[in-house]
Parts: sequence; structure tokens; C-alpha cells
Amino acid sequence: MQYRSHAYGLNHYDCDPDLQEVLRYFWPQGLAQAGERLHSYGALAGREIYEIADYTDKIAPPQLVTWGIDGQRVDRVWLNPAQRALLEQLMQGGINRPHYEGGSWHEHFALGYLVSDPGLYCTLTVTNQTAYVIYKYAPEAKDWLPGLTGQPGAELKYGATWLTEVQGGSDLGVNETLAVQDEQQQWRLSGEKYFASNAGLADLAVITARPEGAPGGAKGLALYLVSRLNRQGELNFLLRRLKEKSGTRSVPTGEISLEGSEAQLVGRADQGIYYALEMLTVSRLANAVAAVGITRKAHLEALGYVQERRAFGQVLIDHPLVRRDLLEMETRLAAGMLLTFKAIDAFDHAWSERPPYSQRYHYARLLSHLAKNRTAELAADLTRLAMELHGGIGFLAEFPVARWHREALITPIWEGTSNIQALDMLEVMQKKAAHEPFLEEFSALLAHRSEPAAKSALAALRGTLERLGRLEGPLAQFYAKEALKRLADSAQVALLLELAEQSGQERYARMAGYYAAHFLDHQDYPAEALADREVWGAVDALGR
Repeated sequence: MQYRSHAYGLNHYDCDPDLQEVLRYFWPQGLAQAGERLHSYGALAGREIYEIADYTDKIAPPQLVTWGIDGQRVDRVWLNPAQRALLEQLMQGGINRPHYEGGSWHEHFALGYLVSDPGLYCTLTVTNQTAYVIYKYAPEAKDWLPGLTGQPGAELKYGATWLTEVQGGSDLGVNETLAVQDEQQQWRLSGEKYFASNAGLADLAVITARPEGAPGGAKGLALYLVSRLNRQGELNFLLRRLKEKSGTRSVPTGEISLEGSEAQLVGRADQGIYYALEMLTVSRLANAVAAVGITRKAHLEALGYVQERRAFGQVLIDHPLVRRDLLEMETRLAAGMLLTFKAIDAFDHAWSERPPYSQRYHYARLLSHLAKNRTAELAADLTRLAMELHGGIGFLAEFPVARWHREALITPIWEGTSNIQALDMLEVMQKKAAHEPFLEEFSALLAHRSEPAAKSALAALRGTLERLGRLEGPLAQFYAKEALKRLADSAQVALLLELAEQSGQERYARMAGYYAAHFLDHQDYPAEALADREVWGAVDALGR
């Protein structure tokens, strides 16, 4: 692998000063305690994860095993031994435990950022979501928690979250899976789930279904736990097939058939959609950290390549246009990471709430929409740019950077497309006034500052909210996606300026200026950026 990659062999925590500064800013009290685990996962990310994820994608992806040797239906997925051992190592390493043991979501998501391979991280995320539902709303199923969280000595269990159906996708309100109680008051589910991530691996799945007699629409859905085996030890649902995908090949995605499957109701049936939306907030934050994590790996590949490759008489990194590309990559990455961990920080303070939620929780939701959308966009854009910096080499499947672009393309789709994020943002603003604490906090961060970037961000923030507040119905929806970007960009500039002040690192203030000029003022980067090696050189992250 070392002959095909510039990022392989690096400790992906030690060579990422942005991650260290962001964690120090949002989570100073925990960083000292978690530093050893972050360093350990960083080493793993740069070696075993890097190589095994690539091997699994190209050579040994998951395979469906429908029948056992004795003729019994098993519907299990085979993983290559390296992938299975790696997943076990990550689970037992504690990635899914801190937040259930009095710790912080910052640690969980920082470890997820280091893993970031969306196939591996998807399996870990849906398992974490399953544990989340049990921990908060299904204490009667608590015996599953040690396995789902990788407790020492526990038999590992994998989870899944199966919500979408072929007729609706993100429109959960048209779900047709039906839940009926039999004569013994046992819930049984009947229906189909079309995009079932972790199918064939999951021992327990969280599934949306409509109880018999419940109203239509999303608010009529309840949430259920469905184990792979029923009480008689027989298959509780069928796995019809695995899907062929452009990326995320290391996580099996299939089609599930529920035919009277035994199920356990989670919490109150009339609050199922709220539990599901909580799960989605967790996975949207995971999507955001995966997006910036993938992009960082592509950035490391590009940074290494342009410092070695010569063209037109000089090393690539000495060409002004290459420096411009690197400047954009580092500026957007640092900004996206800050917004993501701001959303994580807000969720960490609000996640214990239950319906009906306070404005604090709805504010955390709003931030998750901003972070999920903007980081997914930067992942798709910047991994493509990393490929371009490699030239023809970047398009060859044998080198990692092409795969990082393929993997990044799922991030705008998973957990709701940009249109869904815009509509959900609009809903949480119009119905829950989540924009009020957003405006208050970020205005306070910006109003006292004299930098042009701060003035641009404050004007964009206020102007966007004022305009959106005047609109209703179709017009509000029509402009919501642009508002989603503008609000995210304003927040990122504010956070870069704040990080510069708190950390004492002036380069973040310069990045705020570059970001504001390019994305808020729609101007080119200022001329002084050409000489800003601290930014386009990423503080010499590779140690060269």
C-alpha cells in the first residue's frame, strides 16, 4: 500500500492539527483524557483501516450467503477475515461507548472522523443508533447494550436502522409496513425495506412501521426493534439480495422482507417519528464527520503528491494554481470541521431530552442540517479536486484518491439529500423558532468584530434570515437551499474567527477572510493568499 499512497503509514490524528485545535476548542476537558485513544485510532486509520478498506472495496467485498450447508435459510453476509477482525477491533476499542458511560459525543465522533471510511463507519453508526434507541427509549431491551457498544467480555452484536421503502425514500409518511398485534399481544411486522444498510450483519434492527389503525403520514409511524431470529430461533425476516453500489462497498446494503416478523414496540407508538428523527440527527452528524474525514484523506493524498511530482520545470506545489487548489481544500476543510463539531457540541448538550423538546434541542437539530449539507458538498467537490491534482493517476482505480471520491458521493444522499435538509431546516425554523438562538449566538460572535470577514458574515446571516422570514409556502421552499448554504457559511466564518482568537493561531483568521471573500462576497481569493504557506501547506501536515 505504501507504494500507492501518500497518506498510508501516517498517524491521521497526529498529522491533523485542525482536528486537535477543534477538539481543544469544543472539548478541552476531555481531550487530555482521550488523547491516547485518539492517537491509537489515528495510527489505525493510517495503516490497517486504510489498507483493509481498500482491499475490501476492490477485492473482497461482502457476499450474501443465503443457504447453509444443511439446507437451512441463513441470510447472512460473509465478510473477509480482515474486515471482520477490524470491525471487532474498532467496536472493542470503544468507539460506541463514551456517550453511554457518562462521556461525550465529541469523542465518539472524533474517532468516527478518523475511521471515516463510509462503509466501515456506516456499520458502526447504525449499530450506535440501535444502542441509542434502546438506551433512551427501550430499557426492557437493555441486555442488547453490552454487545452493541462493545463492552469488554460481551459477545459483539451489530445493529441496523431500516426506515425507507421503495415507494417513498425520504418520504417516510408513505411507508406501508404494517404492525399488528396477534392474539398473544405480540407485535408482528409485514412489509418491505428497500435500502437496508448492514443487512446480513445486523443482529437487531430498528424499523419504522404503522400500527394497525394509526393515522397516515409520518406521525402515524411507530418504532420497533426486530431481532434477526425470532423466539423459536428461526429467521425473523428475509434478505432478498444485496445491492450493487458505486461506493460504500464494505457495508452490505440489501432489501428486507418482513413477513409477520416478531417485533418489540419502542416507547410510545405515537412518538415513533420523533424517536426516528433523533436517530437521524445522530446519523447526520456521523455523515458530516465522515464527509470531512474522507476529504482529509484525499487532501493528504493530494498534499503528498504535489510535493513530489514535478511538471513544467518545478515541483507541483510551487505552481500558483496548485497552491490555490490547496488553499481552497484546507480552508473549506477547517471550516467544515468547525461547523460539524459545533453541531456535535450542541447535540451533546441536548441529547438527553425527550419529546416534547426544548428550543435547545431544536437548535441542535438546525445545526445538524447545516453541517450535514455543507460538509457533504465540500466532500464531493474537494475529493474531485484531489483527483484532478493527481492528473491521470487520480482516475486510476488502483490508487486511493479515486475511491475517496467515489465514497464521498454518497454523503450528499445518505440521511436526506440537500433538498431534504433544506426542508427540515425550514420546518425547524418556522415551527420551532430554532433560528432565534442561532441568530443570537452567532450575532454575538460577530457583532463586536471589526474584520471585513465578520461584517460580511453578520450581514449574510441577518439578511438571509430576514428574507426567509418574509417568505411563505412555495417561495420559502424555493429559496431554502440557498439559505441553508448562506447560514452555514456565515457560521463557519464566525467559528474560524473565534478559533483564531481562542487558539492564538492567526491562520484561522486569515482562513475566515478567504472563506468570506469567496463564498459570502463571491470574490476571488485575495492576492496575499498565494504566499500563505501555513494554509495551503496545511502547516506541513506531512512533516516535509
